[in-house]
Amino acid sequence: MTTVRLLLVTTEQECLRCFDVMRELRPHLDAPQTFVSRIMGQMAMGYRLLAAWEANRVVGLAGYRLTENLLYGRFVYVDDLVVSAAGRRHGLGARLIAAVREEARTLACRHLVLDTGLGMALAQRFYFRQGLLSRGMHFVEALSVEEMAS
Repeated sequence: MTTVRLLLVTTEQECLRCFDVMRELRPHLDAPQTFVSRIMGQMAMGYRLLAAWEANRVVGLAGYRLTENLLYGRFVYVDDLVVSAAGRRHGLGARLIAAVREEARTLACRHLVLDTGLGMALAQRFYFRQGLLSRGMHFVEALSVEEMAS
């Protein structure tokens, strides 16, 4: 793997270049322009998308946001973390987590938080190796037919 740069996505064109990699994590995404629109809307609410670029192609992503609640205080929540199938096994996931962790520290956050599926044993093992510990379960109720399908 050649040199990989980590850069925040700021434009619609950069966001569009992220679609194929994000789709590896979120296969229900089927329209690139809808993806771009949703990401840009989330960015307007504080979401940040960190892209790992190898030359001119995206090989990994970390989507996260600064938030605060009574449980964790001020914290960064990682919504999306994915490395392309071709880019795995090169430490890129660890680099993305480390970059988000450092950003959280810079923002005076008390915690870094993420969720993963119960059946995602490899992801869970990776998170444990990165120093993240399982502290609970995440419960969800679909409130619309559209959400039940995803």
